Amino acid sequence: MKSAAVVNFSSKQGSVEIREIEKPIIGESDVLLEVANVGVCGSDLHQWTSDHSWHVNYPVVLGHEFGGRIIELGKNVTNWKEGDRVVSETAAQINEASPLNRQGLYNLDPDRKGFGYGVNGAMTKYVKVPARCLHHVPDSLPFEQACLTEPCSVAYNAVVMNSNIRPGDRVVVLGPGTIGILCAAMAQLCGADVALVGLESDKGRLETAKSYGFTTIIGDAKPWATEYDGLGADCVIDAAGISQTLKIALDLVRPKGQITKVGWGPQPLNFSIDALVQKNVTLQGSFSHNWPIWEKVLALLTSEKLDVKPIIGGVWETTDWHEAFEQMHSGKVIKSVLKPV
Repeated sequence: MKSAAVVNFSSKQGSVEIREIEKPIIGESDVLLEVANVGVCGSDLHQWTSDHSWHVNYPVVLGHEFGGRIIELGKNVTNWKEGDRVVSETAAQINEASPLNRQGLYNLDPDRKGFGYGVNGAMTKYVKVPARCLHHVPDSLPFEQACLTEPCSVAYNAVVMNSNIRPGDRVVVLGPGTIGILCAAMAQLCGADVALVGLESDKGRLETAKSYGFTTIIGDAKPWATEYDGLGADCVIDAAGISQTLKIALDLVRPKGQITKVGWGPQPLNFSIDALVQKNVTLQGSFSHNWPIWEKVLALLTSEKLDVKPIIGGVWETTDWHEAFEQMHSGKVIKSVLKPV
């Protein structure tokens, strides 16, 4: 049985197309998932425009933000049954013997291969998933929201786990894409006073972000960051997809403050980071997520303490992937969601 899939087939710009692929054959510890919805990530766009900075195993089916129903179980899979509603983590392949894996930090395993770049992802009807990646989705949580558990987990890891944010702190988030908005929402849940910063071209996305209740700023955030005591923001979360924003973060952060960088940027810095030393600033990277983070995020989504509905700009069939990608790439929508056919 063949299904339509959104395939990234080479490193050349624009090398994404619909191809018919065979239904996956699962292993003893895998499940076969019938995909209900899959979110379009900025990394999918970067592979499409060929300005990414990570290795890709071409050709590969895109998509790592997904949920669906189990339709087949490997013979060694226990505690799951056909028909279960689930979402999946992204670490499709890991080194089981890695010291990092043994600490539960498989997201940092150098041998890790993720869906959508290392192995085939979920922008198709069926995807093979290791059972260890699965999390149960309550009936009350629609799949078009549940499939965004992954970017929410990226934000949770960056803000809750890797940043030291306390109630009353002033937090600046650079970049009003999906991750930026979700990071701002997480900082708000931590009790911070939050500003989300973008460019004039981000005006539409910033307008949508206002529904979350944080301050939105186009351009210079220095007046907001220094409003209370003139020293700057307690934490700056860099969720923009360029390297240059680190210079802005260093200007906005207060002495002994923190910068958490979650956005990728392959460009060289080409500026001095002496301010990092002079201000005694902590610079923290944040990548991916692990099992307990997913459980926390699913609880937040189910309780509606975290609401992703405002950022979903539409649902397209996988055969209309190009429109969904363009809508996000142009900034007309914050998050596109696909529905396999």
